[in-house]
Amino acid sequence: MSMLEVSDLKVTYRNGKNGSDIPAVRGVSFALDGGQTLGLAGESGSGKSTMALSLLRLLPASARISGEVRFQGEDVLTASWSRLRAVRWAQASVVFQGAMSALNPVQTIGDQICEPIVLHEKVGRRVARARATELLDSVGVPARRLGSYPHEFSGGQRQRIMIAMALACRPDLIIADEPTTALDVMVQAQILQLLSDLVRERNIGVIMISHDLSVLSQMCDRLAVMYAGKMVETGPSTELFGDPRHPYTRALGRAFPTIGDPASRRAPAGLPGDPPNLSQLGEGCAFAPRCPEAADACRTRPVELWPSGPGRHAACLRVLPDFQAEPAGLTVSEGSEK
Repeated sequence: MSMLEVSDLKVTYRNGKNGSDIPAVRGVSFALDGGQTLGLAGESGSGKSTMALSLLRLLPASARISGEVRFQGEDVLTASWSRLRAVRWAQASVVFQGAMSALNPVQTIGDQICEPIVLHEKVGRRVARARATELLDSVGVPARRLGSYPHEFSGGQRQRIMIAMALACRPDLIIADEPTTALDVMVQAQILQLLSDLVRERNIGVIMISHDLSVLSQMCDRLAVMYAGKMVETGPSTELFGDPRHPYTRALGRAFPTIGDPASRRAPAGLPGDPPNLSQLGEGCAFAPRCPEAADACRTRPVELWPSGPGRHAACLRVLPDFQAEPAGLTVSEGSEK
């Protein structure tokens, strides 16, 4: 049994404006063991953060979650609130994307780091403060700043403090939502090395969300690319972006400029059109209206993750051995191109 097992996870937001539900996550399944890192890539609105936060039931009341999320053998989605509070921070923690909104502006950072340690480990303030000092040093924030407030730090420093808080109770799972967004290159390398060391030394599992493909390929063992609430390709990180099997993965890779290649830097390839309206999805592939390789069958035939190589899966009809490509139709919906 894996440390984390997710089966047919679905998240739907209730839309009070017009009464239509929005399926933000549509049947996601994966497993994660201790010592492994899983990276999530995709455009904004593809469902990455919603999927990750649903693992600890951190979504607003307007979200309906179904499926199964087993963490260390226990179904998180059916656990009581008291049990869920015991799991959060102590066994699984989150590095939120917006550090300023996640930190309490009227508490010192020392108090905020010490709070989960005192609560979950039942230790005194002196022990907790010593741990907080070590944690700040490990993420590159001077320990003498324990008595400072969040507004007294730069954006990058606040992000490092969030990482220190996530590590406070030595969790088995860390969900990192854009953990290096506000960091400069040198500090980013330090934080990624810190997370890599924790994975190796303490056998923790990490789910990392990022728009930076270089960060994901450097940090993660496996990658999952999401589009319109579904995983459209999964596999080992180096193989997935080195030899993508799904057209959307190829488009993401082309949009990232290659260092030392003037052509890609001056004219990075983009992806025409916009992500689909999740409340108006059809039967076929959600990516078909934007796909440069779409065939007629792509717009009508349901797709799922099919094997596309050793340890790899892709939700594309073209990976099927019996797929016969018809002449491609319109590749971009009329009026959708920016």
